[in-house]
Amino acid sequence: MLRNESSMNVEWFDYELPEELIAQTPLENRTASRLLALNKKTGEFQHHQFEDLIDYVKAGDVLVLNDTRVIPARLFGVKRDTGAKAELLLLKQLGGDRWEALARPAKRLKVGAVIDFGANEEVDGGAEQPVLSAVVEEEGDMGERIVRFQYHGIFNEILDRLGHMPLPPYIKEQLPDKERYQTVYAKNEGSAAAPTAGLHFTKPFLNKLVEKGIKLAYITLHVGLGTFRPVSVDHVEEHDMHEEYYSVSQEAADTINEARANGGRVIAVGTTSARTLETAAREHMQDGKILSCQGWTRIFIYPGYEFQLVDALLTNFHLPKSTLLMLVSALAGRERILAAYREAVKRKYRFFSFGDAMFIY
Repeated sequence: MLRNESSMNVEWFDYELPEELIAQTPLENRTASRLLALNKKTGEFQHHQFEDLIDYVKAGDVLVLNDTRVIPARLFGVKRDTGAKAELLLLKQLGGDRWEALARPAKRLKVGAVIDFGANEEVDGGAEQPVLSAVVEEEGDMGERIVRFQYHGIFNEILDRLGHMPLPPYIKEQLPDKERYQTVYAKNEGSAAAPTAGLHFTKPFLNKLVEKGIKLAYITLHVGLGTFRPVSVDHVEEHDMHEEYYSVSQEAADTINEARANGGRVIAVGTTSARTLETAAREHMQDGKILSCQGWTRIFIYPGYEFQLVDALLTNFHLPKSTLLMLVSALAGRERILAAYREAVKRKYRFFSFGDAMFIY
């Protein structure tokens, strides 16, 4: 937690959003989204299509993209003792078959509770058993549970078969194609939500950027509770971020350091990339260069924070009073962000995960 400004009220980060502007489905063409470009120094904004981003970047700049891959982390099952419906949202693998998860209904899933998923199957020629079961081992205070899975076979294959994509609760529509909640460069499995700023890119558009001389660096942050947990306190600095795993490879570090040394800008694609970069800058910087690194981050960026690596940010439009709205406000200023959001509402931009994009430069 970075206490650079005191007593910031969470209500300061609220805004009015008509429900019909919450995008329920992705556009057929990823790059068909609109783009609001915001100058973080002047507050001036302009309206574009997403592919116009190419006019805002220059040869030598580096785009930093989060290559995490979303797992089908939502599991629907029943309590073994009562047959009541139960749900788990997998957040973080703790080692072996132990996971941190959000449970629903949490009040009825105490230590020792067993949840069964999928139909019973005959195991090794013997009695029928559930394909997958979870035993609650520990309870958290925000609906989190530590569970241990029991299964027969390969866990990831079972999860692919039984699990559902963990779409945000404000999305009511079903997603026919699971890949539309993945970036085209998704690689490292482990996220409970997509790094949505990256959903706008196609491989041909990334190639166009490279042809212009833009460098691409891929880092990893597995999106978990820290990114989408709602702020439940009154004052910003009282919010406690949940830790998330990140990794910066030597190749990515070299690409970023070379771009900076040659006067290029570091452009984070998404708040997850921004948080990874700023974590690396604070904890793994040597002689002005970031080092390859991995670990767990709880970084919470809000107004008053001074960015050390991120020069510009491509992002989506975020929920009112969210930590993500606070992060973009730290980069461009709260008033400028809220003014841009009011304009986006007025012009009927599409909001949130499947919505339009914003470039803060």
